[in-house]
Amino acid sequence: MTPEQQAVFADPDSPACMTGGYYAISSLFVDEPKISEAFQTGNGVPWGEHSSCLFCGTEKFFRPGYQTNLVSDWLPSLEGGVSKLEQGAKVADVGCGHGVSTLVMAAAFPQSEFIGFDFHGPSVARANVLAAESGLTNVRFEEASVKDFPGTDFDLIAFFDCLHDMGDPVGATQHSRQALKEDGTLLLVEPFAQDELAENLNPVGRMYFSFSTMVCTPASLSQEVGLALGAQAGERQLREVATETPFNLVLEARP
Repeated sequence: MTPEQQAVFADPDSPACMTGGYYAISSLFVDEPKISEAFQTGNGVPWGEHSSCLFCGTEKFFRPGYQTNLVSDWLPSLEGGVSKLEQGAKVADVGCGHGVSTLVMAAAFPQSEFIGFDFHGPSVARANVLAAESGLTNVRFEEASVKDFPGTDFDLIAFFDCLHDMGDPVGATQHSRQALKEDGTLLLVEPFAQDELAENLNPVGRMYFSFSTMVCTPASLSQEVGLALGAQAGERQLREVATETPFNLVLEARP
């Protein structure tokens, strides 16, 4: 294999690693009958009813990006965020899935406390296994919904690549506002997208549109409200962009 091929297919820590995406793609073929039915009924397909290949694929696909960007670029882009984390902050990672993003932050900031919340029980169980294997003592994972996760006085509440999947993202952010300290920060990381359809007709946009059709939009429609932002919502809908990568929009919201 060439060095470029190794980076994409053989190095799990490479920022260009794409093997996780193929796990997730395989789930789309397994779940196609459910999506076809959802198109007919409009009822959507809950996240937890997808093939398990989607869950492990999501973990493997997003891990390189979080390892590369989260501590080095995204958190430093927040006003005063890193200094709080270094001194000791209370952080919630909402919709954490297998907890990759939570564990990356916990390893980088041992003085802070990290709690990952997700409504999908099997994902929470997997996250707790990974936490135990990591040996980190400042992180834990709990099963909870985005509109009633417990706790107050958080210095930072983060949503990594999940807000658009939620049935009521407005309600989720409102609950987070109540759970934040007065000087706390809400961090939103979402798939990169421009506001106009024509601007998203590129290799990255086409990939995200496909996953949005098969996973994200049906997941939102299966929940209350069902706003269905989709994975290509764009800056106009997500507001106030702080920084970006080729795959992500990163937004900071403050009280």
